[in-house]
Amino acid sequence: MSYPETLPDSNAGPVTAAERLVSLDTLRGVAVMGILVMNIYAFAMPLAAYYNPLIMGGTDALNMGTWFFTHLFFDQKFMSIFSMLYGAGIILMMNRADRRGTAIAPIFYRRSAWLIVIGLVHGYFIWFGDILFHYALMGMIVFLLRKAAPRTLVTIACILLPVTLLINFGSSFYVEELQADVAEIERQQADGLVPDDEQQQRLDEWQEIRAVFAPNEEDIAAEVAAYRGTYIDAFMQRAPFVAFMQINLTLVFVVWRVGGLMLLGMALMKLGVLSGELSARVYQKMALIGYGAGLPLVVLSAVLLEAHEFDPLYAARHGGIYNYFGSILVAFGHIGAVVLVVKSDAWRALINRFTAVGRMALSNYLTHSLIMTSLFYGYGLGLYAEVPRLLQQGFVIALIGLQLLISPWWLKRFRFGPAEWLWRSMTYRQRQPMRR
Repeated sequence: MSYPETLPDSNAGPVTAAERLVSLDTLRGVAVMGILVMNIYAFAMPLAAYYNPLIMGGTDALNMGTWFFTHLFFDQKFMSIFSMLYGAGIILMMNRADRRGTAIAPIFYRRSAWLIVIGLVHGYFIWFGDILFHYALMGMIVFLLRKAAPRTLVTIACILLPVTLLINFGSSFYVEELQADVAEIERQQADGLVPDDEQQQRLDEWQEIRAVFAPNEEDIAAEVAAYRGTYIDAFMQRAPFVAFMQINLTLVFVVWRVGGLMLLGMALMKLGVLSGELSARVYQKMALIGYGAGLPLVVLSAVLLEAHEFDPLYAARHGGIYNYFGSILVAFGHIGAVVLVVKSDAWRALINRFTAVGRMALSNYLTHSLIMTSLFYGYGLGLYAEVPRLLQQGFVIALIGLQLLISPWWLKRFRFGPAEWLWRSMTYRQRQPMRR
């Protein structure tokens, strides 16, 4: 039975223990830990090194081997899972609201608005790589399609997903033209000519783009100095970049890639895939097809990017295509493998720990930023740009192990993680009971 959305939300409240789905929580726990494997690069090194291993570490075998491994199994894979799970969460909320007879829209938009606030605080004051702002923003849009049939959701997702590649392809030619213009302006400057307003605008535009996607040694040195400096130094480096990403990343990537994946997640939830309702054979096929089709594409991506020395123009036009789609297929493989383990009841103790991590995903995600920035930034231990890529993964393993221990311990004593408690209290406009 369904209920009209005009009903009051007097029966509204956070999801209860009985309403939780183990497969969703476990996938969320695995995803948030998998995201950290890639995020460590942006915590510990200049952002350009996230995409280009030649910037720090060069062709050293351990550096390249670590990059290849993480590119193969993690890069965009767990972010894809997390995006699909966000969409699945919308369907879960809708179904739960229908059962309770409550209005879902006011609650969801309040929830999203507060997540935007949390994302803004996280992005500007802790770490520039925030995803919460973008998830909340995109969630408000895809929410409008929550009642669409799975086939409709998948069709729209398939239309949206390639748009990012088309934008990147077209933008690469503009960037190439801009780069040529700047070279000519700089040649004229060397001859003593002063740039006019239009030329200066071109120089400023190139400096902004170059610093993000193709930094020179001065750009990298400035970034290292800022994050090894004081908190104010880091903030001044971070704030304009966060503003830039909230506009540009949203228009180029989030609407199309994240939005498309959220719609896929909504469809998969309606079909019972993400809730673990289907047979083990379905998840076996999902893992085999996902890995079998996706991993060769990702390997090809790595080989071609390395062959072209990680040139950003090549990546925008051709090199990024293979991992862009391959990562979605590998993500399906990861989902199939995880749900298969959950359904098989193997490694139950370990799965329970990942489930607990997933139930506290927001707290654990924010904790990643607090701990890693304290380790690597100058106002902490100041390890920024000092730790090789392979050893960075040691920090990842240590933090994952710590959260696998702490999350179950916490949830035995408390109903929510601390960030989840705050988010729910603000969403439902009343202090939620915390202790069990």
